Amino acid sequence: MSEKIDLTTFVLSIASAAYMGLGVKPTGAPGGENPALNLDLAKQNIDLLELIYEKTRGNRTPDEDRLFDQLMFEVRMRYVETLKKTPR
Repeated sequence: MSEKIDLTTFVLSIASAAYMGLGVKPTGAPGGENPALNLDLAKQNIDLLELIYEKTRGNRTPDEDRLFDQLMFEVRMRYVETLKKTPR
């Protein structure tokens, strides 16, 4: 039987999917190549993080707040950097 998922695990999962859309291989993932770049997938997962952030306001622990703030900053910055480097 699997363990119960918590907000931290859920948020990390969504952030991981965003990074994969940005062509970043998750830490510890097998294989040598990074995933294919998919900016639409990345943006969708960033938007999902923002939605969850807003909907859980006032119901998060201080540790969850720090995690959200850090992940959202990092993934947004990576998205902007990737967007600048990607030919249109």
